Amino acid sequence: MFIDFDNVEIGVKNTIGGQFDIGLVLEAIKERGEIVTKIAYSDWKRAGDYSRLLTQHAIRMVQRNVTPGGDKNGADITMALDALEMAFTHDHINAFVIVGGDSDFISLVEKLKQYGRKVIVVGGRQFTSSTMQQNCHEFIAYENLVGSTTRPRSSGRGAKPAAATSPVSKVIPLIERALKVLADREATPQLGLLKSTLLQLDSTFSEREYGAGSFRDFMEKVAESGAVTLREHGRNVLVEARTEGTVAAPRDQAPVAAAAEPDTDEETLPPSPMTMQDGIRAVQAAFGGSTPPRWPMYVRQAKQFLRSAIDGFDEKNYGFASVVDLLRAAGKEGVLRIERDRQGAVRIFAGPKLAAPPVQPIEAEPVAELPIVDAEPVAESPVEVGVVTVPVEEPPAKPARRRRAAKPKADTDGPKPKRPTRARKTARTKDVAADRS
Repeated sequence: MFIDFDNVEIGVKNTIGGQFDIGLVLEAIKERGEIVTKIAYSDWKRAGDYSRLLTQHAIRMVQRNVTPGGDKNGADITMALDALEMAFTHDHINAFVIVGGDSDFISLVEKLKQYGRKVIVVGGRQFTSSTMQQNCHEFIAYENLVGSTTRPRSSGRGAKPAAATSPVSKVIPLIERALKVLADREATPQLGLLKSTLLQLDSTFSEREYGAGSFRDFMEKVAESGAVTLREHGRNVLVEARTEGTVAAPRDQAPVAAAAEPDTDEETLPPSPMTMQDGIRAVQAAFGGSTPPRWPMYVRQAKQFLRSAIDGFDEKNYGFASVVDLLRAAGKEGVLRIERDRQGAVRIFAGPKLAAPPVQPIEAEPVAELPIVDAEPVAESPVEVGVVTVPVEEPPAKPARRRRAAKPKADTDGPKPKRPTRARKTARTKDVAADRS
């Protein structure tokens, strides 16, 4: 969170009246995520008691020294450099909050959006640039945070009435547009998804401007006006656009179609009420027919296939809010298999219970039999060729090698005489002999 304190403090004092309450801004930001760091820029020597209030909220205060020549954009440049440095060095920070209404921050907002960061702007509707309000991801009006605690002044810069008195009918066209966008995306119109779509279409939207404390309370007011229908679906609340020919129903019941006049044409019959199991069986019969589709399929392709296979197909006749709910129910029953690709899109495959078309055996074509041809006899040659036998010469045998007769050994009964041992002369014996001589 980066706070241009001088800009927002002067703007609140001149347009709304009273002192700027940083606590209201912090509480609103905490609802959207965890605040990692809080930095405020101002000349704190002239801020008075504000420095003590900011210290209680653990906000780091950066001193801005005013030069004699004046530094109109001194805080803006320092704040932009610090924000970009934090975007480069802290990858885990995915959102930046700018508290201030100066139009000089438009370049900073666009640059942070290019780096994939979410940008939230907090300021007053009277002193915040309209370009800033429209180009950020979400704009939080300080008037909506104050609520009924302080009333805007009746004079000065054309102050408008309190935001809580805005009629709900003012925002109905935006809601209808958001519901159409979700229908084109084949997405389930839940409350959370609807609000994010509203902020995507108009970043200045806030349910507090219409006197609602939460988005659910706001949608209940819209439902009371007759523009939409709310329906409980498990733990979620689905929002459906009210179409002509429907009667308002309680939130826990599905909308009931108005009674139509009987048609004189005999070929068209009014639809009969069906259950969810009937819808699952209809999906099974459509996908398991004689002409099965190519798998996998996306939701839009599956919807077109069901419309072409089933006359007058409408998932609401079976009690489903959208085609996605019908396909998911068929997936739980094993008729289909639902998966998501790398981009998060829903892909549909054939389930184990989906009857595959029988494989027809391929008949072999009959092969024409070849005619049997009698073999012609071969004429014998009048010259008889005899067989000549060639004798095989054996190699000459090598002469046998004579062995010498062994000499007869003398037969002696007694022991063999021992040879006389010859005394060996040693060096010592030679020395003794020399001494004797």
